[in-house]
Amino acid sequence: MQSIQSQPYTKPRTKTFDLVITAILAALVFVATMFINLKLPFGQGGLIHLGTAMLFITAILFGPKKGALAGAIGMGLFDIVGGWLIWAPTTIISRALQGFIVGKIAWSIGHRGDHIGLNILGAVVSMPVMIAVYYIGQAIMFKSWIAPMASIPGDVIQNVVGLLIAIPVCIVLKKTPYFKKNF
Repeated sequence: MQSIQSQPYTKPRTKTFDLVITAILAALVFVATMFINLKLPFGQGGLIHLGTAMLFITAILFGPKKGALAGAIGMGLFDIVGGWLIWAPTTIISRALQGFIVGKIAWSIGHRGDHIGLNILGAVVSMPVMIAVYYIGQAIMFKSWIAPMASIPGDVIQNVVGLLIAIPVCIVLKKTPYFKKNF
């Protein structure tokens, strides 16, 4: 009798594995957002949290699809259960785009999140997109194109902190046997 570990890696098993990994990554983004955050004293009630770092880590290590899904689901779920329900649609759109952009750039030109320059570029390119989506979402919510400007500094801080945490973490994780073997 053949053990499960020695069976060939089939397509249905791959899809199940992808679903499980994506769910775990979304949960990690949610936890990093939910339990490690500081409310900003300015803007429209934004937060500085480690969810952005986890989104960057996910997109760099696992690519654009998982980065988009983990960011959108994890942070969208945080908004829904954390008392920020009105922000959920904006968060889901902005974080899906951000995760996709980071992953797409980090996994471009034959790389798979293993080029530090592309990883940083991906995060930096994604920042104005995230900020723009939140700006437009706030402008619609508050019926003002001026009021959302107060949130931009907090969004920038949140993204820079996320980048400063994510890049060293990714460098270390890329050296582990799991990522050397599977990616």
